[in-house]
Amino acid sequence: MGGTPPCASCKLLRRRCAKDCIFAPFFPSDEPHKFAIVHKVFGASNVSKMLQDLPFQQRADAVSSLVYEANARIRDPVYGCVGAISQLQNQVKQLQMQLAMAHAEIVCFQMQNDSSCLVNQQLGVDEVGDNKSFLLNNNMIMTSIPQSMNFSSSSSVFPESLKRESLWI
Repeated sequence: MGGTPPCASCKLLRRRCAKDCIFAPFFPSDEPHKFAIVHKVFGASNVSKMLQDLPFQQRADAVSSLVYEANARIRDPVYGCVGAISQLQNQVKQLQMQLAMAHAEIVCFQMQNDSSCLVNQQLGVDEVGDNKSFLLNNNMIMTSIPQSMNFSSSSSVFPESLKRESLWI
């Protein structure tokens, strides 16, 4: 090839880059690190076979996936992408639990507020009230809330439907 430089794969493999080189459209000469890492993890022959088995429209996505997986395999040789996915799933699970706790606290506060209004109406005390009625109301509210609504401890706050097993644990 006269004027065009060889693609990154042909350059790394020290061979002549043909016009119909399967790697040329996806591994340009200005990004040699992409092919180097894919070659290190998968091998040029395997990548070539994978790309030949795909229609041309899907090859760019396949190369992108191979580069991502190769980078993940270099960082974590045992789990690769699965390790990253597992870590993200665990974060989602933790955030869902935190969200459920926040919703439970909101319900608890709403119940306390509703109980406060109900006690005020029963005692005929206005919303502002004095300190004695405020203390009386709070004492009655705290004794009227069921023990199952106590969220101060972290023991078994969530129903079993929120505790789902993960495939990646």
